[in-house]
Amino acid sequence: MKKDVTVTKRYYSIKEVAFLLGESESTLRYWEKEFPDVISPRRNERDVRFYSKENVDNVALIQYLIRDCGFTLEGVRKRLKNDKGKESAANHAFILQCLKKIKAELEILEDALDEVEKKIRQKNAL
Repeated sequence: MKKDVTVTKRYYSIKEVAFLLGESESTLRYWEKEFPDVISPRRNERDVRFYSKENVDNVALIQYLIRDCGFTLEGVRKRLKNDKGKESAANHAFILQCLKKIKAELEILEDALDEVEKKIRQKNAL
């Protein structure tokens, strides 16, 4: 499962973005070439990339459209050209992220309840 993408720093290295999103650095570089209008990290004099919060959000949106929705690169391009399409996709991605978070919390609660039930059974067996 992907990491919770909560951006708190001003700039992130490509390695940090790759870790946050569970993607390879080469995939991020590829997407950067495919979507130069959407992903445009700053570069220093040594050509090291620095991703802003907006860049990280856009990469996460592209990842969502490709990985979760099954869009092709061309489909993603069309979706991102339209501001409403981009906003809609971002909303869906956010909702999906929230639902995954809720699911993980429910699984933790379920495990805790299973432990309590197990202890009650052990106590009643005595």
